[in-house]
Amino acid sequence: MADEQSIVKVFFLNDDQQWEMLGKGHVSTIYVERLQGLCLLVRSELSGLEILESKINPDTPYQRRQGTLIVWSEAENHGMAISFPDAASCHEIWKDICQVQGKDPSTDITHDPLVESEDETLDDVADDVLELPNCELGKLDQIAHLVTSVLTSPLRKERLALLVGNEDFIKKLLQLFHTCEDLEDTEGLQNLHDIVKGMLFLNQASLLEILFSDKYIMDVVGCLEYDPALAQPKRHREFLTQKVKFKEVVPIIDHALLQKIHQTYRVQYIQDILFPIPSIFEENFLSTLTNFILLNKGAIVNMLQEDDKFLSTAFAQLRDKTTDDDTRRELLFFFKEFCAFSQTLVPENRNALFKTLTQLGILPALKIVMNMNDLQIRAAATDVFTYLVEYSPCRVREFIIEDHQSEDSILFINLVIEQIFCDTDPELGNAVHLMEVLRALLDPNNMMTASSHCEKSEFLHFFCMHCMNNFIEPLMSTTSAYIHDKDNIVGSDENNINCLNNYRTAQLLALILDQLSFCVQHHAYYMKKYILNQDLLRKVLILINSKHTFLILCAVRFMRTMIGLRDELLNHYIIKGNFFEPVVNALLENGTRYNMLNSAIVELFDYVRMENIKSLVAHIVEKFYATLKSIEYVQTFKGLKVKYEQEKELQNQVTKNLCSVLYSQVFCRDSGVFEEEEERSINENIKEEAIEPPPESGFEIKRAKENEDKVDLPSQTPFGDFEFTSSHSADAADETSNPNRRRVICLVDYSDDEEEEEDETPPSKRPHLSP
Repeated sequence: MADEQSIVKVFFLNDDQQWEMLGKGHVSTIYVERLQGLCLLVRSELSGLEILESKINPDTPYQRRQGTLIVWSEAENHGMAISFPDAASCHEIWKDICQVQGKDPSTDITHDPLVESEDETLDDVADDVLELPNCELGKLDQIAHLVTSVLTSPLRKERLALLVGNEDFIKKLLQLFHTCEDLEDTEGLQNLHDIVKGMLFLNQASLLEILFSDKYIMDVVGCLEYDPALAQPKRHREFLTQKVKFKEVVPIIDHALLQKIHQTYRVQYIQDILFPIPSIFEENFLSTLTNFILLNKGAIVNMLQEDDKFLSTAFAQLRDKTTDDDTRRELLFFFKEFCAFSQTLVPENRNALFKTLTQLGILPALKIVMNMNDLQIRAAATDVFTYLVEYSPCRVREFIIEDHQSEDSILFINLVIEQIFCDTDPELGNAVHLMEVLRALLDPNNMMTASSHCEKSEFLHFFCMHCMNNFIEPLMSTTSAYIHDKDNIVGSDENNINCLNNYRTAQLLALILDQLSFCVQHHAYYMKKYILNQDLLRKVLILINSKHTFLILCAVRFMRTMIGLRDELLNHYIIKGNFFEPVVNALLENGTRYNMLNSAIVELFDYVRMENIKSLVAHIVEKFYATLKSIEYVQTFKGLKVKYEQEKELQNQVTKNLCSVLYSQVFCRDSGVFEEEEERSINENIKEEAIEPPPESGFEIKRAKENEDKVDLPSQTPFGDFEFTSSHSADAADETSNPNRRRVICLVDYSDDEEEEEDETPPSKRPHLSP
């Protein structure tokens, strides 16, 4: 058994599958009675406390690595390792392990190999094994092999970064680069390429600070020129020193700022040109390089912002009408790059920067240059405007409204809209980008709604009043010749048909319709008024005549968005305009093809069915069911018919119930009520006759005269109607004999001359029926 003889390092594999050190101490193998077996015991070098006590089990697989490591697994995913200072001390402990397990000490594995994932990380514990060769010409291949071999191990990368991350080593290494170039040593130059590239992949910020300093950065670029994969080296240093021209729109006096700008450009060049398309593996290695560039950009923005004179001078030149176009273009390019750099700032610093720019008058300056004829100037101004909207859409909206109050007849927002229509890109890339910017301005989610500042209502009202007509002008001009009759959607103008079929025009109209659909969905109140006033849906549905399916889809989506509001005023507008007709025609013309157009139209009708929008259901069934009933591959249209019939049956039932209620309340009181009242009247008359004397003849004559106009109860005809007749026979006689009998009033007045008899029913309970 081995006695305590050497100081070792003990490691364990954590939950992230990374090796961590438990501590350093003296190792020995002793028999532990409690565990009933021989154990590996490590006590702390300083305190003497026990760091490790591990029983050597006969079935546990142990490995000896590189002569100085012993690795095993205590439990599932719980790896342990001991790193020895030399092979001799490791061999002593290894012999004890092999003795317990009955194995030959000359082998390096006592059982089957460990799992592959653990085996790949075993070298992480061998920090003492990393020995950096001397920085000599003959050992460049060894250094290159070492640098490239550690890239798969995070811990070994960190250890190597500590070894190479000092200026002395880097200085010697780059001196060897000049020597190899002088000697035209191709192999040495290619090794230096691998070494420098591997050092960048170590992902250590402190190492990058040295490599990218003014003293060494061009030599680093020189080493990266000699890629072994290239037949001939690239001349990157020549490009950076001779062909690249640094332009100062406003002279920069601060030397530190100039140095930072040059460094950032060169490091960006290394990232973009020398590592243009990194693999996923390499991209993780270059994260520190990316972060280095971002920090530099943020520092440049802060240094420029702190310069009191630089930005004010630049804005003064931009607004000056005497500034030539070339200078103005360079100024805008500078501000574009300046805004791009500012994206790296934290939100608080970015807001402070935007406040500074607005105080200096960047938005009025952009309005001036956006109205110029130079396309490059206008495009650069648009890009700057995009950054500003991204920073603070609220402040941009405030400026747009304030701009309306100025004397200038051309509104800033309308200049932006004009840029959309003037895009020279065949695929309208800039127009798509500007549509997103416009949507950000119209998005209610980033608008203030506080009562003290009704930004949402104010801006949307302004946009509908002063900008919407400009925005939909291409739509109006394209569809104007199609509308020959107010109540019809027809198109016979060949020029307009060709215009609709033009691909670029169709693309532009599709962008406009998508934006309009967004506005309908999020600004229902303002858009409803605008749609009705401009009869907008009629113009939109003309686009169904186009041969481009994507444009037809946009038109259908716009109508679907309107229906989705479930506004009865808009539904009435759709019904009155017969706007389902072009949609139905498009569905029929599409035939049996199962495509996006078919799905979009069927979904529109299905939405009406599922939401049971009664007015639209009735209109569709009454107007188009005869045409659509043959479509049986979906149950949408039969479902609409069912909804329609159910609603109709419900209305009939309601009508019948209403008539029944009126009849029961007005015409027929329960017969039992009449009998009870009649019996009660007879009993009262008997009592009265027992008390009062018999009536005189004059009284009889008077009673008969009063009953001359009494009528019979209405008799029911065989068809269920009531027939009213006037009679003086039986009922008159009955009333003569029973003066207190309650009379039924005839609801039909046959004579205006006869005096209307008094009704005993209270006025509030009397029925009111039309004759």
